[in-house]
Amino acid sequence: MPQFPMTDSRRKALERFPNYAVAISPYEGTVTVIAGDTVIAKTKAALLIQETRHEDVYYLPREDVDLDLLTATDQSTYCPFKGHASYWSYTDDSNFENFVWGYAEPYEQVKRLAGYMSFYTHKVVQIID
Repeated sequence: MPQFPMTDSRRKALERFPNYAVAISPYEGTVTVIAGDTVIAKTKAALLIQETRHEDVYYLPREDVDLDLLTATDQSTYCPFKGHASYWSYTDDSNFENFVWGYAEPYEQVKRLAGYMSFYTHKVVQIID
């Protein structure tokens, strides 16, 4: 995993929020993600992310996401606690643009996120068993 330089924006965020936490734990149930009428992903190997100032989020292994239904986009965002995120859209439905994201090279503290993807819950149905 590459070591990313400590940028000014990252340093300032870490100084401003010294107690900020990103907790990663395995989820022992099944997570199913449905976009419209289509099952996009289903796994028994999800990670549950509990992050300061955020609602809990499930990340699913890429191998359990139907990547044939998704198209990578140019969208990207930066989180000073996790790194740079890439995005995907549902190929067959413009209502689902940039609704999937993942960190190809997350920061060392959250390196378990590499190879996982998450979904905006306001755009999909997530069934958590």
